[in-house]
Amino acid sequence: MSDPPLLEPGRNCWRVALAGRASVIVDAADYYRLAKRAMLKARQQIILVGWDFDSRIFLDRAAADDAPTKGVPNELGRFIQWLADNRPELCIHILKWDVGALKLLGRGTTLFRLARWMWHERITFKLDGAHAKGASHHQKILVIDDALAFCGGIDMTADRWDTRAHRHHHPGRRRPTTRRRYGPWHDATMAVDGDAARALGELARERWAATGGGELPTPEAGQDPWPPTLKPQFKDVSIAIARTRGEYEDLSEIRENERLFVDLIRSATSFIYAENQYFASRVVAEAIAERLKEPDGPEFVLVNPDTANGWLEEEVMGAARAELMKSLARVDAHGRFRVYTPVNEAGDAIYVHAKIMIVDDRVLRVGSSNMNNRSMGLDSECDVAIDAGYPGNGGAIPAIEAIRVELIAEHLGTEPDEVRRAQSEAGSLIRAIERLGGTGRSLRPFTPPEPNPLERKIARSETLDPEHAEELFEPITRRKLLRGLPKPRRARPAG
Repeated sequence: MSDPPLLEPGRNCWRVALAGRASVIVDAADYYRLAKRAMLKARQQIILVGWDFDSRIFLDRAAADDAPTKGVPNELGRFIQWLADNRPELCIHILKWDVGALKLLGRGTTLFRLARWMWHERITFKLDGAHAKGASHHQKILVIDDALAFCGGIDMTADRWDTRAHRHHHPGRRRPTTRRRYGPWHDATMAVDGDAARALGELARERWAATGGGELPTPEAGQDPWPPTLKPQFKDVSIAIARTRGEYEDLSEIRENERLFVDLIRSATSFIYAENQYFASRVVAEAIAERLKEPDGPEFVLVNPDTANGWLEEEVMGAARAELMKSLARVDAHGRFRVYTPVNEAGDAIYVHAKIMIVDDRVLRVGSSNMNNRSMGLDSECDVAIDAGYPGNGGAIPAIEAIRVELIAEHLGTEPDEVRRAQSEAGSLIRAIERLGGTGRSLRPFTPPEPNPLERKIARSETLDPEHAEELFEPITRRKLLRGLPKPRRARPAG
């Protein structure tokens, strides 16, 4: 995998930087709690970059009984205000996608909180509009003093908090203010320190400057904000940072994440295990199709949500997924491609928002990039990856393997050793999952519903999920989704 190198700065990643410690954090309950602990140690600079923020969410459900955070507000908005009031050298910068700003109007006290932030000389809240029309700012990054950074798929907003148990009707899964319930939610991010954190700090400041926020200072070295309860899964490991950015004014297009997806698929020898919100990328599907044609190619296990989060998203992404799955089925002669959806013990569908890819237990990737077209070249994205084939990273394999089997065991309601045993006995990741699946907490094989003619036309045109900014204005009749893939046969009339 390193000859030629899998990770190539300037092509499939921005740069590779060393982290003294790194850990994957699964689900927002742990991430919010750990982020709060880390931000309490900030002294100079916090940069929060996200698709959305909701100042009303709570960060730590157990904070009332915890001595280190006693007396510290637990609501995100009040907590940010408290930090700025009690840390005289600390400046806090919050960057949010501008189109989503319309949501702020319906969030009760949020506008009042934003007004208070605007009056504070060391809190800056900015809307990110530096993207092509129709694109979104989709990165989810938190950087603390350039000493610790979190990068992944979790936004600090409503409807995200959940634990790894994903219990039926968990009392913590309620919307702020209205207290309405929402369903189980699965997500992930990665914590890194050292040079990798500094690189993400530089990336966040570059994004801030691109939106017209001016140049932010680079913080000096300070104390270590790594949360003591977060056990490092990796030590002294090189981390690749990959980006997506659509062309906008003097900002050039960046497609590192797309190239990394393709390179990872081409590099696999045994299997790829991936969790993603969507499966709608033509480029990703074409790369998978080429591997499925091989007689001894790798297996592909994709964990998706049952449906997209919203009517319009399902109309676009759901229909595209159905079309791509149908095309891949035509070349999957050896049965090496599966899409599963997770459910909890009560049979509730667990929404998958995580963006994780694990290749042969040698490469781990976590980020904000979805397997859809816009994450390849239109929206702003940031992923981080660990390649055990990179010089000095050879010891990463056991930790990557442990993360994978823990994720699968979580979804199947079993133990990691059971997953290892089943895979060893079956000689196949797919057969292991199907052997361990059943009633209750499980992964269910996904069979997409048949799109109607309009859904199929929209999906194939990629009009609402374009690969480039200029494609937003191309005619809907141009068929692109299945370019390079086997075209589904038309059904013959009965009789």
